[in-house]
Amino acid sequence: MKNTIVEGHEAEDIEKQVSKILRGLGNPEPPLSLDDVRELLRLDRQFYSSSDQSAVREVVSRMIVAGKQVIMRPTILFDVIRKARISALWLPDKKRILIDRDIPELKHRWNEAHEVGHSIIPWHDNLLLGDNEFSLNPNCHEQMEAEANFAAGQLLFLQDRFVTEAKDLEVSLRTVKQLKEGFGNTYSSTLWRYIENVGGDEPMLGLISAHPKRLPEDFDSAHPCRHFIQSPGFQRRFSSTTEVMMFAALKSYYGYQRGGPLGEDDVVIQDDNGSEHLFHFESFSKKYDVLTLGRYLRRCRMTVVV
Repeated sequence: MKNTIVEGHEAEDIEKQVSKILRGLGNPEPPLSLDDVRELLRLDRQFYSSSDQSAVREVVSRMIVAGKQVIMRPTILFDVIRKARISALWLPDKKRILIDRDIPELKHRWNEAHEVGHSIIPWHDNLLLGDNEFSLNPNCHEQMEAEANFAAGQLLFLQDRFVTEAKDLEVSLRTVKQLKEGFGNTYSSTLWRYIENVGGDEPMLGLISAHPKRLPEDFDSAHPCRHFIQSPGFQRRFSSTTEVMMFAALKSYYGYQRGGPLGEDDVVIQDDNGSEHLFHFESFSKKYDVLTLGRYLRRCRMTVVV
């Protein structure tokens, strides 16, 4: 799944909202305390268990999923939450964030920041959505989720602070790991922000995928990557590049080891005009996910046959 880039007036408005929060917190040092953010915004946070039907019915008083007010049909509430893979909710009428405690704790921080993002974007107030893959208007839902992710990234990575520190370091997964530890966020969310914010107009890409030489039983060859992250510069020049093409390139240099560095190599990618460009790929396995970073090197030299 390709990332949706948030730009223009929407991005500017969200950046202003986040700047206001960070100023209100005294421009804190990383890692950002979400407890302080909730206190400043007067938000409530509660946990529920998606595996406990009675708990779900107790804490979710009203929710709209795919355009349907499911509280009017309480017998299906549990199934909706489970099948729609909802991991967090924002209830604007109660100023409350709900987090599914059954998901890995490492993901709680990002999910909470994502819901804070919904809460500070004024045009989201009238839509009460669960974070799931279904929507009455998929394009609208995708844009809203991208905007909430953008706000979360701006918050957790302290806006320009992250970009400034990142640009003082080499472009590599080692740098992503260093920034992950400094800002207190997950490897995946750090890679995502790194590519979008540091890559900028420079072509850069990332993959979050399964190990191509240790494929799971439910592997989908048509959608081999959980996320295909692209910088704005990559999206503009390499829009025809697919996750299937990029995943296939990984097989050429991957080792069979389960965790740690999996290898690196130079990969040729063709742009939308048919010109070939060289990228340097490197991959790292977290055992349950493989992260790949591709950085632009140069345009390939043309060979003229006489």
